[in-house]
Amino acid sequence: MAGASPPRHGEELAAPASPQRPNGDLAVRLASAAVMLAILGFALWRGGAVLIGLIVAVGLAVFAEYALLVRKIATNDARWAAALVAGAAYIGLGVLALIRIRGELLVLVLGIVIFTDTGAFFTGRALGGPRIAPRISPSKTWSGLVGGMIAAALWCAVFVGVIWAAAARLYGGPLQSGAGTPAAAIGIAAAAGAALAVVAQAGDFFESWLKRRAGVKDSSRLIPGHGGIFDRVDGVLPVAIVVGIVNGISGWGH
Repeated sequence: MAGASPPRHGEELAAPASPQRPNGDLAVRLASAAVMLAILGFALWRGGAVLIGLIVAVGLAVFAEYALLVRKIATNDARWAAALVAGAAYIGLGVLALIRIRGELLVLVLGIVIFTDTGAFFTGRALGGPRIAPRISPSKTWSGLVGGMIAAALWCAVFVGVIWAAAARLYGGPLQSGAGTPAAAIGIAAAAGAALAVVAQAGDFFESWLKRRAGVKDSSRLIPGHGGIFDRVDGVLPVAIVVGIVNGISGWGH
């Protein structure tokens, strides 16, 4: 669902053994990203059945890719079946959460993952430094993680600030909420964004671990230059689940 982001999770530093991608492949990746952005933008604009249909279709594609990955890992049919049940629960919860948190909250969630990806990519590429878990994903660095957290925090702060200002302008005065003042709400949003960036990275580590165990680089070759659908939404699923739970408890967005 976050297919419009330029880098995938963990691409902030290229692994030493990986070959350089040719410029032609960069053009393919950009073209694929443009198509994904157009599809996502149209679905968000139309909403309703169109958006739900896209979310469900993505969820089914992710489950199919996940099933192929764990088939390569499982040593027997019983373990494969158990992994399928666990994966169905995880992916299903993510899909239900995305359907539940439609509207501006869905835009916020997608933005968190996109900005986490982008911040991690550019910060890790510029600063480098120690890697978090080389055996799982050789390209993920601590500097990239921090850069992703900062980018996600800024996105959430700006998003909430703009929403608050627009609502105040619409209703002709300052608004009150459970967060108190606008500054407090923006601060809470920034902290939440940083925390959810870690959640997004954890989702990427999970998929990276699966791919490492399966001995593959991408979950599939469905998207030219980008790998599979799972590669694009590995961070969206856990973030959506956490936000969906918090939203259900707090009632924010209702």
